[in-house]
Amino acid sequence: MAASDTVVVILAAGKGTRMRSELAKVLHFAGGRPLIELVVRACQPLKAAQILAVVGHQADEVTAVVTELDAQTVVQKPQRGTGHAVQVARRAMRRSAKIALVVPGDAPLLRAATLAALLDAHRRGDAAATILTAELDDPTGYGRIVRDAEGRVQAIVEESAATPEQRAIREVNSSIYCFTLEKLWPCLNALRPDNSHRELYLTDAIALLRQRNERVLAQAVGDSQQILGCNTRAQLADADRILRSRKATELMEAGVTIYLPESVVIDPEVTAGPDTVIEPGVQLLGKTRLGARCKIQTGSVLRDTRVDDDAAVLAHSILDSSRVGAKASVGPFSRLRPGSDVRAGAHLGNFVEMKNSVLREGAKAMHLTYLGDSTIGAKSNIGAGTITCNYDGVAKYQTTIGERVFIGSDTALVAPVRVGNGAYVAAGSTITHNVPAGALAIARGRQENKPGWAVKRLLAIKDSQRDKGRAKSKSRHRPARRRKSKSRRRVKSRR
Repeated sequence: MAASDTVVVILAAGKGTRMRSELAKVLHFAGGRPLIELVVRACQPLKAAQILAVVGHQADEVTAVVTELDAQTVVQKPQRGTGHAVQVARRAMRRSAKIALVVPGDAPLLRAATLAALLDAHRRGDAAATILTAELDDPTGYGRIVRDAEGRVQAIVEESAATPEQRAIREVNSSIYCFTLEKLWPCLNALRPDNSHRELYLTDAIALLRQRNERVLAQAVGDSQQILGCNTRAQLADADRILRSRKATELMEAGVTIYLPESVVIDPEVTAGPDTVIEPGVQLLGKTRLGARCKIQTGSVLRDTRVDDDAAVLAHSILDSSRVGAKASVGPFSRLRPGSDVRAGAHLGNFVEMKNSVLREGAKAMHLTYLGDSTIGAKSNIGAGTITCNYDGVAKYQTTIGERVFIGSDTALVAPVRVGNGAYVAAGSTITHNVPAGALAIARGRQENKPGWAVKRLLAIKDSQRDKGRAKSKSRHRPARRRKSKSRRRVKSRR
């Protein structure tokens, strides 16, 4: 059979009450993506005729995620179990569909190769149903796979109904199935909600297939992590850790050095060139791209940022939607806000913030500076404490600094303003008018020196302190005035 006869059904209708969240379970993130997106991406390489997601809780939000990946949705309302969900999916299936691959929407660790192997085993085995299974060291909470003498599935026994011998079985049900639809539909139609939740379960359809002597197989996956679901926050954290580890391993295999990879957070679309070094505690998020031989030091966070070859991002810097050119340096403790562009060989230093600005080739801004809505020409030097005053409370304005300009420390550039090539601005200036090329601009209050003023002030302070000391001494040694008792005063008055 060709892929045109296969439909993937992703079960994504539930809220996930054990997550203790108002957000639908499949919309929680692991490894930098929503759970449902990870499942859809694992199914895409199968080239199935359809990928159908059965949605329910927060259906619009889930639909918005999956439709971007060319998957369709069908709403399950009310939600009456996994068997009912597949019945709902049937409404949207093409008539050419002969095989259904059923996958839970909270299984983010699944790999496409595993699903392809399951489909292949189902086809080769000419089965009515094939179950993906795994052996777990601790199978607690999972349904056990009971096989017959020929290795076929005899039953799926839930833990609550299992005998001691069955509980000792380590092979468990993953809730991932392949079905031959012409065999499945009669069994689904025969299901009855004979359980405490009054729902229709796919596991009951498996039992009916066995009762009708249909062939039910099990395909075991070697990597048992792939079947893990995310029913709790702890399981979500485990899935996130595994996905992050996979990504770090992928980059290391491509020639990237990562120190303490367990401490590094790397999103799935991040790329990095060979001989790049990533230190502990780094976060590389979104579509960040690192070139070759880059250095990203500890504690830095980069989101949707491009760093070209041989560039360095020093410790504890934050870069968002920005670019760092080849052999440039940013940090430590720098912040690049969206629209920042540090060109080749430029340097941005300690506690410098940029926003929507360009620092051209070889320019430097090394200390305690804010550059907003500005362009700094090549090989210019921005002194410590410089500020571009770009906002008047209503609109933003541009500051343009030419090439080989020297901006002295503690300068305020009140935009809109231009400083021409080769100009100098004296330290402590507030620049409100354009500075011509090659000129020196000084805009500060006139300095006045008062000779001897500091000495006179010091003497006055000492005299004041001496007078206060004498006053305190007199008050301590003055004899206390004795007060007459009431009885003595009365005697004296009678005299």
